[in-house]
Amino acid sequence: MVPNCAYGIDLGTSNIKIYSLSDDSVMMEKNMIAIENKKNIFAYGNSAYEMYEKAPANIQISHPLSNGVIADINNMERLIHLFISDMSKGNIRPADFYIAVPTDITEVEKRAFYDLIKDANVKARKIMVVEKAIADGLGMDIDVKNSQGVLVVDIGYDTTEVSILSLGGIVLSRLIKTGGLKFDEAVRQTVRREFNLLIGQKTAATIRQSIGDLEKEGKGAVVYGRDIVVGLPVEREIPTDLINSCLEEHFNTIIDSVKVILERTPPELGADIFKHGVYLTGGASQTSHFAELLQKSTGLKVNQAQRPLESVVLGMGRILKEDNYKSVAYAIEGMGK
Repeated sequence: MVPNCAYGIDLGTSNIKIYSLSDDSVMMEKNMIAIENKKNIFAYGNSAYEMYEKAPANIQISHPLSNGVIADINNMERLIHLFISDMSKGNIRPADFYIAVPTDITEVEKRAFYDLIKDANVKARKIMVVEKAIADGLGMDIDVKNSQGVLVVDIGYDTTEVSILSLGGIVLSRLIKTGGLKFDEAVRQTVRREFNLLIGQKTAATIRQSIGDLEKEGKGAVVYGRDIVVGLPVEREIPTDLINSCLEEHFNTIIDSVKVILERTPPELGADIFKHGVYLTGGASQTSHFAELLQKSTGLKVNQAQRPLESVVLGMGRILKEDNYKSVAYAIEGMGK
């Protein structure tokens, strides 16, 4: 029985999600920190994101995570401490920590996740690791412990993880460096090339996320940016089909990886996947037209997660609450429990 004080953490490049067992709640904030004069914390989480691309030179705003692994461990430790402190209303008690990690990373990178919790000054009693794809499956209400093969495609901000699950483990997995950030960069470059217009990353993300709604209304995306030729702020309307065509190349990169995994899948598991289809999750999986293109290219039914941003952390919650799934979490060798 897990003691009442336990947390399940999904560290995403863009968002950090933390599940608290004591009050059965999920906190989701931007995984960003604003540092003033290279040492003082000026803001963190959503408030740091608000300042992103608007801050003066003495305030550095960054993502401590990059491509699914920890790039800036000191700031990540500070963020974990701040968020756990917020969730426990300033009274941090000894707790068990379960953290989701990508499968396709090195042992050294996995240990960095362990060290992060250990050194974040959050009174960790026990630190366990869960493969992200398994937590994804549980968060989408899939029984990952039976023998049926399940294909999960998780499109995050920096990376996409394609995994085949069976019997509580991962049969095949592939992590590629394509995700929401690449989609947004493609939008920025296209707008710059076609309209001589410089837009920010947040604007590009807003365009990408609103494409589906704009198409229904038959409107283009109205954006504000700087005209490169005259150097002044302007407003432009960007046609939605232009955005769709610039995203297609990145969509195809992900779909090619899905096909590579399917080609390597044992035939019996392949039969299960053919019956049940692909499970699609992750924040950037919502991007308009991706699901249709995946279905068309693979011939498989696409099941979209109800809460794609939270599927990993919801799965972590199930591991903490249901004894049946405790066995999918493990301690890192040589680290003790």
